[in-house]
Amino acid sequence: MSPADLIHKIKVDKVDFINLQFSDMMGMAKSVTIPSSKIKDALEYGLWFDGSSVEGFTRIYESDMLLKPDVNTYAVIPWLSKGESNIARIICDVYMPDGNPYSGDPRFILKQVVKEAEEMGFKYFTGPELEFFLFKRDNGSIKTSDNKTVITHDTGQYFDLVLDLGFDIRREMMEALASMDIEVETSHHEVAPGQHEIDFKYGDAVSTADRVMTFKYTLKAIA
Repeated sequence: MSPADLIHKIKVDKVDFINLQFSDMMGMAKSVTIPSSKIKDALEYGLWFDGSSVEGFTRIYESDMLLKPDVNTYAVIPWLSKGESNIARIICDVYMPDGNPYSGDPRFILKQVVKEAEEMGFKYFTGPELEFFLFKRDNGSIKTSDNKTVITHDTGQYFDLVLDLGFDIRREMMEALASMDIEVETSHHEVAPGQHEIDFKYGDAVSTADRVMTFKYTLKAIA
């Protein structure tokens, strides 16, 4: 997708705001939100942000860093959109003020590994199985009143057909992921109570890593 194509699609999708996302050193999604009217400048010049506020990035006296959006990662965020006023996300690469990629950007590090593999004659594909637990909340906390234990929302086991809150959340997650162009293949209950799995189609390493970040972000938002 070209920058011009992206700008056109943003207008067609009636997107008012865009979350420019990137990953910190711990694999947590970070985000800076801009009005959609600013996307042309962000694509052309990037967007400055304070890297010293991100764990593991830079020190305070070298805090200026730059986000450069990857147009091919554009997606409307379904649970934040209202039809006539939508919010989208674009995953970004992190750069230094001198125009070079930030060496500590997890996405850049992975790209370098992929490049090394290609130079050795290999193509790097990955297909992770993503599993997670769902717990009940007690007055806003996942811990019980004794502050020591957590309660799962079901007693199901591997491949059990459990039609409960977990099933509903997995279905809602699969719908959200599909709308963000992630091809979900299977979903099922895992071995332990409250443990679930959603699998999506394998792909090249960088695209798969982007999908994993999207998956974690989506799960936390919906759960």
